[in-house]
Amino acid sequence: MEKPTVGELTPPNRTLLGPGPSEVHPRVLRAMSTPLVGHLDPTFVDIMDEVQALLRYAFRTNNEWTIPVSGTGSASMEAAIGNVVEPGDTVLVPTNGYFGGRMAEMARRAGGTIVRVGAPWGEPLDPADVQAAFEEHRPDVFGFVHAETSTGVLQPNVPELTDIAHDHDAYVIADCVTSLGGVELRVDEWGIDVAYAGAQKCLSCPPGASPLTLSDRAMEKVLAREESPRSWYLDLGLLEGYWGDERSYHHTAPVTNVYALREALRLVSEEGIEARWERHRRMAGALKAGVEAMGLRMNAPEEYWLPSLNAVRVPEGVTDTDVTAYLLEQYDLEIATGLGDLDGEIFRIGCMGYSARPETVSYLVSALGDALQKQGADVDVNAGLSATSRALGE
Repeated sequence: MEKPTVGELTPPNRTLLGPGPSEVHPRVLRAMSTPLVGHLDPTFVDIMDEVQALLRYAFRTNNEWTIPVSGTGSASMEAAIGNVVEPGDTVLVPTNGYFGGRMAEMARRAGGTIVRVGAPWGEPLDPADVQAAFEEHRPDVFGFVHAETSTGVLQPNVPELTDIAHDHDAYVIADCVTSLGGVELRVDEWGIDVAYAGAQKCLSCPPGASPLTLSDRAMEKVLAREESPRSWYLDLGLLEGYWGDERSYHHTAPVTNVYALREALRLVSEEGIEARWERHRRMAGALKAGVEAMGLRMNAPEEYWLPSLNAVRVPEGVTDTDVTAYLLEQYDLEIATGLGDLDGEIFRIGCMGYSARPETVSYLVSALGDALQKQGADVDVNAGLSATSRALGE
């Protein structure tokens, strides 16, 4: 076998406005370049405590069991579902987006019996439908997606949904991958038993250490399991020994990713969580104003528009992938196309974390307008830029 010749790493400097990852804050990048220590080093143990406290602030929870899972957002998702769902449990999951489907698959692999509550892609769950599903199926666990990345829909009425579940003695698992740190989320106040998220979205952190929080009630269910979870690596009963009081060895934590998450969460705390929610709404509102003034339509109505992930309808006669390829080639700008039922029908434009800045929003509106004009779309780029500028107060 010949020795490979590989040059120096020189990835392009992209403006990341897709569904994730978002742009990483310079302070987070600097934190990742600091010296490595062992994952049981006394200094790292102190860092673990700090990260847990900062995560509680971001989640708006007092849950003791609040940790970063070693892995991407899908790892925290699998840790949540794979530990809470036991063989034989009935699990109610939504049908209104791609990630509800992923919930169903993970719950099935955990041994759960899957039942569904329906809503069209692009609409939130209706509490009346959830109530009817509970009365029909009597599920043990209810999962919902707070911010559906595939459709640009924010689930309203979360306390109403959790009340329905708790009235039936069920546990609630919330997918908060695209909401934590970007839109209003109140785990304790809203009665969410388990919430998981990703670091690479509104926290503007590289993927690799993913937030997870469980209430005492949910953790009691996990620790009382008769059969161990199918994943050893993500077994929260075992991880409790590492992230709990003992700090005993389980696996080698991704130290540098924990550094990064700590710094990203420090930025959240310094800005203030409510102020951060408002910034995301204001920046995404300017983006929304721009694309609508240009002549485009949003996929989600105003009442459940998701500021951190803006789903924009592809204009008639335009090929979505030609637009995204043009933006990469001409502007070093990343947005994404649709998934599942919305494949080919929407652009997915993130406005998350460090990417949620006036200059990136204005750049996006200008570049997208140019790309669409090159495709022959009837768009008014100047009107879009003027609307964006007004919304930004410029």
